[in-house]
Amino acid sequence: MSDEKPRTESHDPDYPEKLLEFMRTGWRDDAVPVPERPQAAHHARRRAAVSAAFPGEIIVVPTGPERVRANDSNYPFRPGSDFAYLTGDYDPGSVLILHPSGDAVLYTKVRASRDSDEFFRSRDGELWVGRRQTLDEKATELGISTAPLAELPAALADCPPGRTRVLRGFDPVVDAAVLPYDIEEAGARDAELGRVISELKLVKDEWEIAQLRAAIDATVRGFEDVARILPADRGISERLIEGVFGLRARHDGNGLGYSSIVGAGAHGTILHWIHNHGTTLPGELLLMDMGVESHHLYTADVTRTVPVSGTFTPLQRQVYDIVYASQQAGIEFIKPGVHFREVHLTCMRVLAEGLDALGILPVSVDEAMDKESTLYRRWSLHGFGHMLGLDVHDCARARKEKYREGDLDEGYVLTVEPGLYFQPEDDLVPAELRGIGVRIEDDILVTAEGAVVLSDGLPRRSADVESWLAAQREAGGPRLP
Repeated sequence: MSDEKPRTESHDPDYPEKLLEFMRTGWRDDAVPVPERPQAAHHARRRAAVSAAFPGEIIVVPTGPERVRANDSNYPFRPGSDFAYLTGDYDPGSVLILHPSGDAVLYTKVRASRDSDEFFRSRDGELWVGRRQTLDEKATELGISTAPLAELPAALADCPPGRTRVLRGFDPVVDAAVLPYDIEEAGARDAELGRVISELKLVKDEWEIAQLRAAIDATVRGFEDVARILPADRGISERLIEGVFGLRARHDGNGLGYSSIVGAGAHGTILHWIHNHGTTLPGELLLMDMGVESHHLYTADVTRTVPVSGTFTPLQRQVYDIVYASQQAGIEFIKPGVHFREVHLTCMRVLAEGLDALGILPVSVDEAMDKESTLYRRWSLHGFGHMLGLDVHDCARARKEKYREGDLDEGYVLTVEPGLYFQPEDDLVPAELRGIGVRIEDDILVTAEGAVVLSDGLPRRSADVESWLAAQREAGGPRLP
């Protein structure tokens, strides 16, 4: 929360006085021009909307500190999504305070003066991690007032418990600094802050949609890269596929939006298979659920299931086409005012009908779809999709009546991702179905006219998937920038 003493490690060499004196001299301090980001106005509007939801109250939103991976190694820092949504600041440890007056202050680490040894002795110093912005530079870039993080304790001490809401769970020091009079009452108040931010995030503005398009376009390129190195006649490791896509994610964006799921063969039936230690096999399917996170942290979420050999077997195609029909029905149903759950039921009925056509549904389609039954879910455990944005499962704190039990609205971005999964040990399906897993997932923008498939750069129909895979293989290795 506050500026810390210089961070060193036990194995660091000593600094003799002569070296210290030498290191303190001869440094030029170049000015760095910093224009205001174009998106700063969007962040300002979001802050104003949060403040307007809680008139007369102080709002505290931390991004959280860096997290230790092992010993003296940290995980790569990823800012808190709600904090990034309100500030555009991606540095660790910062805290946003919104005042009832409308003023917003970003408390952040200051750039170490060359009068201090921190810039070369501390593992957080500029010679170790790069130049840090000055407070004025950050204020200009983000369009927000800044203050040294060292002043945060005093600012938090002035936050009355009954008139302050904290986005908790990100920074334990901040959580402890603003103690409520009534724990239970404060928990509800603070949870309401998270809810309001989540519900504001449901509708994406034009800048956010552009960010999502960039992430999705990079994801399309990543899938093309993978297809180009996927042999039809021999196996390769799932981790090679994961790595090739990860290279694209790191080059074209901030990195991965979530852990890549690369399921070869029966691994495709495991919904969140992220071990990725299997091997592709000609004749089997390969399910890939992967997404690039943009430089401004908006993520794509796309799944494709492809035949390793290049052509679906008749049974694989039948299963795939059922899932495609389910997805297409859901996409065509989407428009403003449509109930979220109705999209789910639309997709699921097509899956149930497909299972019935396969001869494995133990009851009628209507019985299987009854809310007291849903027996079809043995082969499709998850819902039809979820909101998408700064998080792969965006807007998670929104009320049910605004999200899962609410209506879609213009500007929503969500996934449509039905799937069928026949486990290898499932004795209720024919042996030839066991080990087949198919999911097709696309990212959808809700417009006044209906659904726009943002990820339409990748084909979805089974025949088109085969043609696409062949074309990528003919093109050769991954494209260089």
